[in-house]
Amino acid sequence: MKACFTAFRLSRFASPAPAPSVGAMDLLTPALTGFGTSLGLIVAIGAQNAWILRQGVRREHIGLVIAICTISDVALIALGTGAIGVVSSLAPWVLEVLRWGGVVYLTGFALSSFRSALRPAALKAQEERPASSVAATTLALTWLNPHVYLDTVVMLGSVTNQFGQERWVAAAGAIAASAVWFIGLGLGARALSRPLSRPATWRVLDVIVGLIMLVVAVHLAL
Repeated sequence: MKACFTAFRLSRFASPAPAPSVGAMDLLTPALTGFGTSLGLIVAIGAQNAWILRQGVRREHIGLVIAICTISDVALIALGTGAIGVVSSLAPWVLEVLRWGGVVYLTGFALSSFRSALRPAALKAQEERPASSVAATTLALTWLNPHVYLDTVVMLGSVTNQFGQERWVAAAGAIAASAVWFIGLGLGARALSRPLSRPATWRVLDVIVGLIMLVVAVHLAL
């Protein structure tokens, strides 16, 4: 009894067991997955990227264009990460459907990138646009493009939600990739204008994008 009483007294002053902490690697994995997925989806040449390149080369309100594209992506990624989480809590099977839909979509995206690598095309110059329409054109190319909702909201949302409580870490990684890409693309457009005139540059880019999409598709499937 004396031994038990002594153990009880000591236990009152003993330090509580430390709560399990999230390690750096636990946060690094979702962040890198979000970053890689977002970058892979954004890098593919499209109307928005062509517009940013054009404005960067011309130095026409490129800061405004970068800001609109980045803020729009922040809103869309947050919408996908938050909304899909709410939907999945109400109907868990929805996230599973989105997961396998994402696997199919990413695989098709990768095959499309590899197909484009076989027939690469240089960036084509567009006609000059008035400075007053830059903001409106940027908003239209961002929000009126149906693919942005499939890629950023549904696709990225399903990827980030695979990490549960760390889904916002993955979302932060996706947002970081978006900001890095838009800033780098816009400010480096003049330096990139000559390499972008060579189809070989787009061949390498398409292969890289395809490989990233395949890796993410395997991650979702597993």
